[in-house]
Amino acid sequence: MSSTNQSSISEFLLLGLSRQPQQQQLLFLLFLTMYLATVLGNLLIILAISTDSRLHTPMYFFLSNLSFVDVCFSSTTVPKVLANYMLQSQAISFSGCLTQLYFLCVFSDMDNFLLAVMAYDRFVAICHPLQYTIEMTHQVCALLIMGSWVVANLNCLLHILLMTRLSFCADNIIPHFFCDATPLLKLSCSNTHLNELMIHTEGAVIMVTPFVCILISYIHITCAVLRVSSPRGGWKAFSTCSSHLAVVCLFYGTIISLYFNPSSSHLAGRDMAAAVMYTVVTPMLNPFIYSLRNRDMKGALKKVLTMRFPSKQ
Repeated sequence: MSSTNQSSISEFLLLGLSRQPQQQQLLFLLFLTMYLATVLGNLLIILAISTDSRLHTPMYFFLSNLSFVDVCFSSTTVPKVLANYMLQSQAISFSGCLTQLYFLCVFSDMDNFLLAVMAYDRFVAICHPLQYTIEMTHQVCALLIMGSWVVANLNCLLHILLMTRLSFCADNIIPHFFCDATPLLKLSCSNTHLNELMIHTEGAVIMVTPFVCILISYIHITCAVLRVSSPRGGWKAFSTCSSHLAVVCLFYGTIISLYFNPSSSHLAGRDMAAAVMYTVVTPMLNPFIYSLRNRDMKGALKKVLTMRFPSKQ
């Protein structure tokens, strides 16, 4: 076998969530509504943070980056789903499938890294408040973001290059609504051992390491809060983490449900529901989670909305 891709398949067919016309119409409206809510909500978060000088802090800087990544993450899958429903087509080109897989991997990794960076930010703010301005400088924040982008792109590039070495000979039907690594490997007619090895080793390290960092950060934060003599003061300190903790539980809960369950227990319907939660629902909910319990964010959003839509006298 030569080093070039021997695939005789020029496109894949994404079966989507349903093949019933009536259900497809409902799914189209549902996905369109959630996608518009995702884009609008996250762009409002970015706009509110950029226009309100009180929010020019590391915590909100990371939050604006998370909102940007969530928009890109949702845009990687949902527009293709909507286009397929509109055009009554299930096709995605071979290169388009790998491109979608690459960006899905990058933005997923970035979500993972940003949640860890935000946990570290809260750790420094609560456990070492006097050193916060020294440790979380603009340069450090920028390096954390740039480093996350570099690692995410290198990691995903590795998996895509390994994928291009595979052959796809006959079956081109993907029982999913986007191109994911697992169904693609199942369609390959060549040896996928190296791909699976890298997913289970290097890929797992990339995903698990930020989660471990988040756990360690919150263990230290909890210990610091418990040492506070005033219960009210301890709750006030911990409440600054509540939104981030809710997003962490939502993000990792869907990932564990989708990728870390034993294959023997997988049910297609449950996997599809977890995939929808992971790629569509979670990016849509993040702006609401961060704004509903945050007084500063609600004030900034109200200011932005009144500037854009002034009330009539």
